[in-house]
Amino acid sequence: MKVTSDFLVIGSGIAGLSFALRAAAHGKVALVTKREITESATNYAQGGIATVFSQEDTFAAHIEDTLVAGAGICHEDVVRLVVEEGPQVIRNLIDWGVKFTTSGDSYDLTREGGHSQRRILHADDVTGREIERALVQAVQENPNIQVYEHHIAVDLITEAKVTRKRIKPNRCLGAHVLDIASGRVKTFTSKITLLATGGAGKVYLYTCNPDVATGDGVAMAYRAGATIGNMEFMQFHPTTLYHPHAKSFLISEAVRGEGAILRRRDGTAFMEKYHKLKDLAPRDIVARAIDNEMKTHGDDCVFLDITHKEPEYVRNRFPNIYQTCLGYGLDMTKDPLPVVPAAHYLCGGVAVDQNGETDLQHLYAIGEVAFTGLHGANRLASNSLLEAAVYAGRAYEHAVAQLAANSFDFPEIPEWDAGTATNSDEMVVVSQNWDEVRRFMWNYVGIVRSDKRLERARHRIRLIQEEIEDYYWDFIITSDLIELRNIATVAELIVLCAQQRKESRGLHYNIDYPERDDAHWKKDTFVKKQF
Repeated sequence: MKVTSDFLVIGSGIAGLSFALRAAAHGKVALVTKREITESATNYAQGGIATVFSQEDTFAAHIEDTLVAGAGICHEDVVRLVVEEGPQVIRNLIDWGVKFTTSGDSYDLTREGGHSQRRILHADDVTGREIERALVQAVQENPNIQVYEHHIAVDLITEAKVTRKRIKPNRCLGAHVLDIASGRVKTFTSKITLLATGGAGKVYLYTCNPDVATGDGVAMAYRAGATIGNMEFMQFHPTTLYHPHAKSFLISEAVRGEGAILRRRDGTAFMEKYHKLKDLAPRDIVARAIDNEMKTHGDDCVFLDITHKEPEYVRNRFPNIYQTCLGYGLDMTKDPLPVVPAAHYLCGGVAVDQNGETDLQHLYAIGEVAFTGLHGANRLASNSLLEAAVYAGRAYEHAVAQLAANSFDFPEIPEWDAGTATNSDEMVVVSQNWDEVRRFMWNYVGIVRSDKRLERARHRIRLIQEEIEDYYWDFIITSDLIELRNIATVAELIVLCAQQRKESRGLHYNIDYPERDDAHWKKDTFVKKQF
């Protein structure tokens, strides 16, 4: 089965939905999402979206905060354009029906770690859910957008792959996509293909990401020949609820922004030892501090304490967090919350230009899947939704210009051929490899790394990839097998980039190179598949 469109959008978070809504004015849009349309990292974002929206704030201050958090390797031109275009994309979201929390006649702005001003717009403590609600409603009401739920992309289709020729520059023609319900692989052809598949937290054993965050877009783009950058910079959120029945529930950065204090089990506050901003230090510093405190004192967790604030204020400011924790027997107005770090946000990804285009023609990547240069070695809190919204607009404008300037003659694209593949009765192989990848990534390529740990991880991933490739071609593919293949690819890319960087910077901390080395490593790392 073939599906043809002007725009193929893979992913249904703020990046994909924003692009689809604008692109629909210029052509037919096919939007592919591997679960329900609302199941995305955006939907789980609690804190908010950062932008300059008050008289007391300035673009210069937001730019400086971003550069400081990024530990010296943010692309300053990208930081400037994202910050300066921020207020307009907020207005676009409001026009699409997003309802941010107000205080009197103005929007209620909060502050998070690393920010010098209150500049975070939020919808209580479920900002992502409100953004997703408004954008999904707008998409579902648009007749030019066809949504394909429970469809997972298998691989990108490129001209070089179809023609079996070395073509430079290569271009993207669409993607093969598995209909999970029927088990059929469909061929989606499109003039413009947009990756908005989100992050890769599921590469790690402990993550606050949703189950869909398996790095699909990064893996597919790499296999297709796109350049991948800065994969060593995986951000670990410092405060994920530590509870046997809580599935990695994130306690928002905004809780510390409103005055919460990190304490050891004995009640001792410890962040002043690590940074002058104490509990408002950037996330990489807070995550390493917690990791060090836990290892030093042999504790399973630390505690986030906001009990000194008025109970009514806490309940009103964080209604979702309060109610969720209450369900686990924890009253955050009375009890410090047990927390641990968990894999949260990928600062690297598919390398793109300022229009969101990759080095494969007509393939764009925006949101967490992309490496734009904004985040550097550590993302500033609440800059991610902002980046996704800004780049959705820039990619849209560039893609529409591409449509007008190109004829888009397509070669003959064959349907998916399963060959002699059969149904597997050994899915234990998939689950075993899945668990092994996530476990050694946590132990060897986590918050603190070493050369020896990285080499062990690289050796293991190569053996597992051989097993996956044998399994992949022998049996009919499933969504579980696709995701396993992708997390293994992404794990390798993280290791390869981490082995390149012979220093410690931002989210990458290697005990063999504990100092930052601006003389040699004030630059990005890149990986590209050789054909």
